[in-house]
Amino acid sequence: MEWFANICVAVVGFAGGVGVAGGVFAFISILGILPRLAGRMGLAKYLYSLENMIAYGGIAGTIVSVFQLPLPIGYIGGMVIGFFSGIFTGALIMALAETLKVIPILCHRLKLVHGLPILIFSLALGKALGSFYQLIFTGK
Repeated sequence: MEWFANICVAVVGFAGGVGVAGGVFAFISILGILPRLAGRMGLAKYLYSLENMIAYGGIAGTIVSVFQLPLPIGYIGGMVIGFFSGIFTGALIMALAETLKVIPILCHRLKLVHGLPILIFSLALGKALGSFYQLIFTGK
């Protein structure tokens, strides 16, 4: 009977994961973040390939995470993956902020006329320093 409980837990976990992933991808698609990101990067003609690569990356990351597969890439390989993951996450966050008009609303409310590049640089620097702090002091 223990095998039945394990199967039920696996089915519920898989269904929950599919639901969350579907919601995230639907959220990203509805807001039009990927087309805007592809347009900003000059990769609009590769939009479908970009979407596929994001989906494949999510699937691969899930498989590696769930089954705890070892990746023999070494310390340097981990740094390279972390670097490009950080770039992608930062670009996606900025595309989301731009899509939702967060920065223009913030500038309007703060009556910020000059210094927008400094604000954006400060946001990026704060994100980077926070990531380094977490990596160095918590090790996670």
